[in-house]
Amino acid sequence: MPLLPLVSHVSPDSIVAWRAEGAVTLNQFLGEVDHLAALLPAGSHLLNMCDDRYRFSVGLAAAIVSGKVTLLPPAHTPEVLRQIKDYAPDVFCLTDNQAGDPSAVDMPLLRYPAMPLAPALPHSAIPQIDSGQRIAVLFTSGSTGRPQPHEKTWGAMVESMQAEASRLGLLHSTPCNIVGTMPPQHMYGFEFTVLLAWQSGNALSHAHPFYPADICLALSAVPAPRVLASTPIHLRAMQESELALPEIACIVSATAPLSSKLAQDIESRCQAPLMEVYGSTETGVIATRRTTQTAAWHLLPGIRLVVENDCVRASGGHIASAITMNDVIELLPGERFLLHGRLADLVNIAGKRNSLANLNHILTTIPGVEDGVFFMPDEDEANRITRLAACVVAPRMDAPRLLAALRQHIDPVFLPRPLLFVDKLPRNSTGKLPRAELQALFGPHGPGRRKA
Repeated sequence: MPLLPLVSHVSPDSIVAWRAEGAVTLNQFLGEVDHLAALLPAGSHLLNMCDDRYRFSVGLAAAIVSGKVTLLPPAHTPEVLRQIKDYAPDVFCLTDNQAGDPSAVDMPLLRYPAMPLAPALPHSAIPQIDSGQRIAVLFTSGSTGRPQPHEKTWGAMVESMQAEASRLGLLHSTPCNIVGTMPPQHMYGFEFTVLLAWQSGNALSHAHPFYPADICLALSAVPAPRVLASTPIHLRAMQESELALPEIACIVSATAPLSSKLAQDIESRCQAPLMEVYGSTETGVIATRRTTQTAAWHLLPGIRLVVENDCVRASGGHIASAITMNDVIELLPGERFLLHGRLADLVNIAGKRNSLANLNHILTTIPGVEDGVFFMPDEDEANRITRLAACVVAPRMDAPRLLAALRQHIDPVFLPRPLLFVDKLPRNSTGKLPRAELQALFGPHGPGRRKA
């Protein structure tokens, strides 16, 4: 297998990251990677729980150069961690939470160490990594409740990152500084805010901002040109905050489709192009679109979509073997496609079909609705009659007005019953809504703020 460099930066003084203390040069980064690699336990699997994005990146690089595999589960709950330990009994945990309780993680624990001063670190040659080396395993929630592993090799990730950076104009250009609002343990954050920075000569920000004011501060802490990698929920909150933003060269969004209206508002306010990226944990990023200009997605070079037995499979490029997509996809000429929601989101009521993604889009574009989601409860075993429900954040609206607005756009069979008004939806750090959290809202012990 050919060898590929850990990073594409060449000069020892080139900037690879920004942290609270300032810029981190390539020389300093490689020295810290060497220092941490020498401290790693003997186990071949590492659970990287570092919250600081730069420390996460040093931990990831140290694992790669040591031949260890980084495990990235979808959550760090006790049950998920127990399942991860079943998957890899030799796993150990790297954390930068100095005040945390070691007993909360039932596995060997290594706290992120204090690093020597930069001048004391010798310059190291850029590590060359076998393209076939497994570097990470990301997990999705399986139908059985157990996380399902998806292995990532170094060669596939490098090919994917270079294709994505080229498509977004971030390869062989003026180095940019990437600020991300999603955790690096998430596939999108892992790819775009860490690996893409490594493989495109750009620099990552250590910050992990969540609220609009924090995003503004994180952007202001790095020099231009700046790239903001975010999600629809973060972008919408930032747009509604009307806070002053520093100059941004490019905005990237993922994890859920972005409405063209919000994309237009963001581009107008920031005077910067907004690009969406599409993919999954299984495939990585496979397509992009400029949302203000087209609804169609454009596949990355080498990626193919083929219809097989009523499903769509992705292959080619960085995808080693064909993968069945979990979305409703309409193929178009010219390596393009339209996305019509997830297969699991399709609902059929009284012979009429719709998708939860489409219903959510209609709901959240109604004036006065700040956030909202449709929800299909589990089938009622008693009477087997299941109706769509919806949960909304709309403090200045009541149920009759909202239902009247929905009737203008959807068939009456899809009107939500019940319709629950709450102060806030239980979104996680990537803006998604776990099904268990939604079930709790509608359960007997849910908030029951206003229900119709």
